[in-house]
Amino acid sequence: MVEAVCETRAPLSAVLDAGGGKALSPRDAALARAIVRTAVRRRGDIDHILASLMTKKLPRRATSVRAVLRTAAAQLLFMRQADHAAVNVAVDLLKSDGATGGYAGLANAVLRRLIRERDALVAALPVDANTPPWLYARWVANYGRADAAAMAAAHREEPPLDLALAPGSAMPEGAAALPTGGARLAAGGMVDAIEGYSEGGWWVQDVAAQLPALAFGNVEGQHILDLCAAPGGKTMQLAAAGARVTAVELDPARAERLAANLARTHLAERVEVVVADARNVGGTFDGVLLDAPCSATGTLRRQPDVAWSKSAADIATLAHMQQSLIRHATERVRIGGLLVYATCSLEPEEGERQCDFIAAEVPALMFEPIAEGPAAAFATAAGVVRTLPHQALPDSQGLAGLDGFFAARFRRR
Repeated sequence: MVEAVCETRAPLSAVLDAGGGKALSPRDAALARAIVRTAVRRRGDIDHILASLMTKKLPRRATSVRAVLRTAAAQLLFMRQADHAAVNVAVDLLKSDGATGGYAGLANAVLRRLIRERDALVAALPVDANTPPWLYARWVANYGRADAAAMAAAHREEPPLDLALAPGSAMPEGAAALPTGGARLAAGGMVDAIEGYSEGGWWVQDVAAQLPALAFGNVEGQHILDLCAAPGGKTMQLAAAGARVTAVELDPARAERLAANLARTHLAERVEVVVADARNVGGTFDGVLLDAPCSATGTLRRQPDVAWSKSAADIATLAHMQQSLIRHATERVRIGGLLVYATCSLEPEEGERQCDFIAAEVPALMFEPIAEGPAAAFATAAGVVRTLPHQALPDSQGLAGLDGFFAARFRRR
């Protein structure tokens, strides 16, 4: 699983959903998933430490060897696993394959040295070791060194579990209230074991991801188009708030997941799910939510593999596609209706600079500052939402941490 994510750029979520291909007990399966998540979350730190312990790089083709070393190092450095077990399993794995057996001695030496020097190695990790250099440089340029370092530190930690609550739903036991009306629970555990799961009164959704739908204000009785809708958190927010929603998703599998979420939360009758390219949808609506495909660099707390699957070139390509979607989304808004544009990106090209594009190239849209409701507490002086992964949540008794999001609101002239 680690090899698939780190060497072939398979999405971590898909790899975890598929499992490791072997029948494991529930306890072993949970441990395997934890090891994978830790190895991917701390990939940069792990690779930095392993490189410091080896005199030369492993050959590019030695993908399985790197995966074994990463899984062992994840356990030795960041998990409470028995040292001897992690080392012995790594060595045995390498010995079991003729193609990797020659690396068993190297792995044994490197991992035993790692154990001896563990505390010093972790203490000496540079603040940017766990972030690709091109991305960290962008954060420094756009937000300054202090915020860049704080964001990098936030991405090293397993995030808590945020829930959006349908109106009238009870707060799960032990949860802290979020300023969006949602709830926050500690990380870990199975989602379907949380109080209220079967009743469908809540769904998993980061507090930052709850903000774009809230930017519409009162949507009761309105017909809202949610473009690029899966997995459906914002769709469910809008439907639970009384809107009739047309939810568009290009990927049939993701649309199916959205439909399942709607069924569990008893909101399916308020939502029409359409499997289509967002740019091929017709009609006009009271409001349009465009949570556009983006680099997703704001979601590294929950999707740590994203940092290593993107490049600087992707941002320009995605920004161009977003502009195409903005033009189309504008045509779907009735005169006087609202368009909310959002991305889960920390990159200004996918956020603030798209507002500049709209001002210059989309005269039908008039910027409307987000100045009321729960989303306004997260808005900048310019009237747009910009959240950073390490920031404190307003009016939340000391809670901190959320995805990096951007959202702006426009009214159709």
